[in-house]
Amino acid sequence: MSIADFDILKYLANIVDILLVWFVIYKLITVIRGTKAVQLLKGIFMILFVKFISDYFGLKTLSWMMEQALTWGFLAIIIIFQPELRRALEQLGRGHLFSRTGLQEEEEEERMLESILKATDYMAKRRIGALMSVEKETGMSDYIETGIQLNSRISAELLINIFIPNTPLHDGAVIIQKSTVAAAACYLPLSESPFISKELGTRHRAALGVSEVTDSITIVVSEETGSVSLTKNGELYRDLNKDKLRELLQSDLVTPSKTKQAGFGLWSWRGRGKENG
Repeated sequence: MSIADFDILKYLANIVDILLVWFVIYKLITVIRGTKAVQLLKGIFMILFVKFISDYFGLKTLSWMMEQALTWGFLAIIIIFQPELRRALEQLGRGHLFSRTGLQEEEEEERMLESILKATDYMAKRRIGALMSVEKETGMSDYIETGIQLNSRISAELLINIFIPNTPLHDGAVIIQKSTVAAAACYLPLSESPFISKELGTRHRAALGVSEVTDSITIVVSEETGSVSLTKNGELYRDLNKDKLRELLQSDLVTPSKTKQAGFGLWSWRGRGKENG
């Protein structure tokens, strides 16, 4: 092997080394994203920044304080984040450390699905009117601004409590972003389609309206009949039982789109066609 070949191999090894380091850093960031460790990292960067400034301007006392904070800070980190570190080491031993984010997202989607189903079933049985819209790719910030921002972790109890009659937030729509109840009492655009059945009220028109301008999934519980409907892509799926609602939500919010089943066409209402069922 010539010297030139050795230099090339050394150069490639350096590139691979750098790429692996960046990959590990990226995965660590995705793992800690949304946890308390994010605030910790911000604090560390702030201490490093203050130390750099103090060294630059010759502020010896402040520089010494920052140095002590960094020196003893790592011990404090181990003590404070002992449960998180132990969990990370356990996942590393099982080979799940870098797959944690994907699993977490799937668990969050499943939890969101179950929360919506439980709340919908409860409100349908008691004829509590409800309007819940789940954001997908198209942003719904304009509609969130029309309501009361909550930014709360989703749960069936929270959704039910929002729509209890005569409470401050029951009138309007709840908008859900990434397993979070972003806002309540939001105004959604009403559909102007002339083919909508006269028996459908404002909630159904709003659900259809937002489905015509976004790719969101919207669930409606009728206050008069307790029936459950769902809208997406300008279509209205009416009189859904819990199993059908689960299938529709799972196909769009949890299961990859390629696994969607074609059998729902019989349940749909299209804006340019006639109502089915």
